[in-house]
Amino acid sequence: MTAPRWLDPVQAGLATIRADDLTRFVPPDDHAGRRGAVLMLFGEGPHGHDLLLTERAHTMRTHPGQVSFPGGSIDPGETPVETALREAWEETGLDPSGVEVLGQLPELWLPPSNFAVTPVLGWWQTESPVTTHSVDEVHAIHRVPLRELIEPEHRVAVRAPGGWLGPAYLIGPEHDVLLWGFTAGIISRYFEHIGWADPWDTRRVVELPARMLEGERRGPVPAPNTTLKEDDR
Repeated sequence: MTAPRWLDPVQAGLATIRADDLTRFVPPDDHAGRRGAVLMLFGEGPHGHDLLLTERAHTMRTHPGQVSFPGGSIDPGETPVETALREAWEETGLDPSGVEVLGQLPELWLPPSNFAVTPVLGWWQTESPVTTHSVDEVHAIHRVPLRELIEPEHRVAVRAPGGWLGPAYLIGPEHDVLLWGFTAGIISRYFEHIGWADPWDTRRVVELPARMLEGERRGPVPAPNTTLKEDDR
């Protein structure tokens, strides 16, 4: 089975995207820090075409309550694809055999944690039940309709201590869950690249809740697009 036609822009974008289309942070040539991978999984959910996201446990020492793609550190001998699928299974119970891998985005760098991350894009061709498989790590699973990531009414800018400003989304059944940081940056920039972004009011700024920075010692991890583009203001 091949991915449906509505994913054609996603697949085409993989051939043209460059790291600097997503971020100004790329791993240095002599990078010796950790490497990881995340799964950006597109599906056809109960409310239409969607993305699978996880909400970190609110008791985590770092990034409590942060919404992200399933993912984690690459184990010795693993490829980014193997890591992304393994981590998705560990965090949500997703059956990796039901995922058709579409490709990979360029490796991105999180300077505060010296972490180089490869986003792996996939099509959920055969769905399996997902739940908070690892309750110590995952508070909730979100299947976010793509229209809610495109429609301007659900988009905001988030401001963190120190003046950091980046794109964010309001997700969840009540649209009261904040999607920000690294994951929001990837979604925002990639959707812009493939023509899936509508203009939105970047003057809608919300402050990052203090609870989402509990335990942080190095400040918030920057999104790939650390600040909003000047022409977005």
